Amino acid sequence: MKQLDRRFSIAPMMDWTDRHCRAFHRALTKHALLYTEMLTADAIIHGDRERLLGFDDVEHPVALQLGGSDPAKMAEAARIGAAFGYDEINLNIGCPSDRVQAGRFGACLMREPALVAALWSAAQEAAPNIPVTIKSRIGVDDQEPRDALYELVDTSARAGCSTFVVHARKAWLDGLSPKENRDVPPLDYELVRQLKRDRPDLEIILNGGLKDLDHALAEQHGVDGVMLGRAAYQQPATLLDVDERVFATAAPSCTREEAAFAYLPYIETKLAEGVALHAMTRHMLGLFNARPGGRIWRRVLSERGVRRGAGVEVVRAAFDEMNQAAALAA
Repeated sequence: MKQLDRRFSIAPMMDWTDRHCRAFHRALTKHALLYTEMLTADAIIHGDRERLLGFDDVEHPVALQLGGSDPAKMAEAARIGAAFGYDEINLNIGCPSDRVQAGRFGACLMREPALVAALWSAAQEAAPNIPVTIKSRIGVDDQEPRDALYELVDTSARAGCSTFVVHARKAWLDGLSPKENRDVPPLDYELVRQLKRDRPDLEIILNGGLKDLDHALAEQHGVDGVMLGRAAYQQPATLLDVDERVFATAAPSCTREEAAFAYLPYIETKLAEGVALHAMTRHMLGLFNARPGGRIWRRVLSERGVRRGAGVEVVRAAFDEMNQAAALAA
């Protein structure tokens, strides 16, 4: 079975980590494990598979995150995902949205560890050549986190699962919105580290509330890896140091400018396929945050990138105007 280095990964995020986002992130880090947005098993089985699952070879290593509660459907979706060439299948047992609850998957499955184990077994049997992993919370609503987390992990581990990504917060399905669930429930990193101490044979990845690379590296002790979410998206320059600081690569980190221009060939290819410029450049808006001229960069991409027929000249113009503004401010 394929072995993946999970010391650093970028979290699956709905409406954010689409294929264009992942291609851009790959321009910033060559080694981080990337994840798709969560896709439901039903969507994959019945929907436009190329639109939902298609990705560029540059994205490897890349994992497909699935949501669902029917083992047979999960098996079929995992089989399809593996055939598309994904490096990992990840089961979402952590999303707290109303839509997910209505479909009986995501964080509400924290209450059904036996079903989670069955879902994992079905997916792994259907995709035997790639790892199937689980991403969870530490509990939901009034569950005692230690009991809920350990029961979920132990039940799935007995079935054969060996890798768990743990978002170190409860999910409050009754009373908090999905946005509030990302910030309000308190973090418990120590519980995740205790899980690793108590289950040393399992691979445990820490997720949730990590503000930047420094914070992630400070909290990584006692676990096997860290997963960065919103910080990686909103402050993408954070990713520029990942290869050197996490994976100890000899190659020097590239600059923000170099990463932006490395993404241009991908943009040009997708423009030729009919993809709108803004669908790709929206992921770049935060690249020059806190840099002189960064607001100009965001404004040019936001205002001109949505125009009909906009092309890579918009990115070049944003770069030039940002530098001009920075020079004038110096």
